[in-house]
Amino acid sequence: MRKLSGIFLVGLCVGAIGAVAVTIGHGAVQAPRASAATEVLTTMSESATPSPEATPTPSPTTTPKETPKAEPPSTVDAAELDRMLAGGHVSAIVFDRQRGAATVSLHADRGYTSASLVKLLIALTVLNRGGPTADVQRMLSRSDDDLASRFWSAYGGPAIVTGWAKKIGLTGTQAPADPGRWGDTRITAKDVVKIYQYVLAHGPAAIMTALRAATEQGSDGFRQYFGIPDAAGGRPWAVKQGWSCCGPTRMLHTSGLVGDDDRYIVVVLSEHPASVSYATASKRVTAVVSALLA
Repeated sequence: MRKLSGIFLVGLCVGAIGAVAVTIGHGAVQAPRASAATEVLTTMSESATPSPEATPTPSPTTTPKETPKAEPPSTVDAAELDRMLAGGHVSAIVFDRQRGAATVSLHADRGYTSASLVKLLIALTVLNRGGPTADVQRMLSRSDDDLASRFWSAYGGPAIVTGWAKKIGLTGTQAPADPGRWGDTRITAKDVVKIYQYVLAHGPAAIMTALRAATEQGSDGFRQYFGIPDAAGGRPWAVKQGWSCCGPTRMLHTSGLVGDDDRYIVVVLSEHPASVSYATASKRVTAVVSALLA
């Protein structure tokens, strides 16, 4: 901060009798900052020969316009989010599209098995190549694995992942080691945000329509309203969820848009010990999203 101060002495001589000194002071004026109050600058004037009958006039006060306050930084405690998934791992990003910046970013580059989140890339491929829109929307809204497997085989398999990774700049996304297991694609929270940014800017409108129509039960009967839908609290949302089984750990991911005009991209990727039930894991992911959106 830089201060400007000065003392100005004006001497007025009347004959040889004496002098009247007038001193004017300026308070410190701070450049606008969200975390600091702006001081009031006051100027005062005084007549050299006031009339006895004159009524003192209050000094004019100039109040500067209020500086718009920046949004406060996130108060989300990263350590607390980690504690919510005891024995597991969590990554989270909240990206404010109006500000063009992330308000929360936790372990954004940590890799996870994608489970059904890779269906976003499958959908982009199929629709861009003129595939069946209704089936793609069903694959997304109901997280239909059979349709995903069919499209994966028909539209290039691992090349779907590598092609989009190159096009969008997905630095942490990798095709599965077993080319037939699309759900084993590796992803990061940062890359999932990039996918949503691309879908919103360039993707077929059918994708967002499907995400807004996500059903409570997936095609396999799994309840997919954990995370964003359960934590949105009446805010508009659109989601693509992911879950996987049959390994030493369970993956449970929630991703999508929250708020009016799709303001926030929210991504929470999580990995849980196999000893943690899906019901418990779902509640934990919802608690994380609730903390992010508080």
